Amino acid sequence: MMYHPHVHIVTTGGLTELNKWVEKDEDFFIPVKVMSKVFRGKFLYYLKQEKLDFYGKNKYLENPASYNNLIQELYNKDWIVYCKEPFNNANCVIQYLGRYTHRVAISNERILEVTDETVTFKWRDYKDENKMKEMTVTIEEFIRRFLLHILPPHFMKIRYYGILGNRNKKKKLLKCKILTRTKIYKKEKLPIPELLKKVLGKGFNLCPCCKKGHMVLPNTS
Repeated sequence: MMYHPHVHIVTTGGLTELNKWVEKDEDFFIPVKVMSKVFRGKFLYYLKQEKLDFYGKNKYLENPASYNNLIQELYNKDWIVYCKEPFNNANCVIQYLGRYTHRVAISNERILEVTDETVTFKWRDYKDENKMKEMTVTIEEFIRRFLLHILPPHFMKIRYYGILGNRNKKKKLLKCKILTRTKIYKKEKLPIPELLKKVLGKGFNLCPCCKKGHMVLPNTS
């Protein structure tokens, strides 16, 4: 639940200006060491364009010399960009990204105990062989961490670019599918009950208590 902003690059190929598909090479789409340096340069360049306010222990950075020293230290550090091989199929990508894009900071099942003063929850320690552990923090600290995951007004959580950008997306994706010999499915325009049945299963509207009654969608016409 700590503050951890990061960027996902999904595609491992793209269209050229001549509408030719460029595939990743045998190693990877972008060499990780090159991407680390480029990301560091871009991030710090745009950071320097911002007018920042400093508080508390960072108040000393209001001094231009101190701030410039910090920026220079960041330029001298080796930044780490984590890369992994692409997933097997689109479903795996959706499941992976869905954990970031469509979930809150923590699920209810991970919260083990709540008292008047503390919250105890489960967390995974990736530095210790991915072991599940328990952590207890004060209510104030838990709320602070939770609020870190609430986006500011007008902040876009997901941005699309390139072949996934809104402009000409349909044409670009169709072109990509043709060039990569990907099967093209026609969209089905089903009534909402039929669509829910197809996605969630036959008993999607079965009452969770009695297992007999069915929920009925109201007539909105």
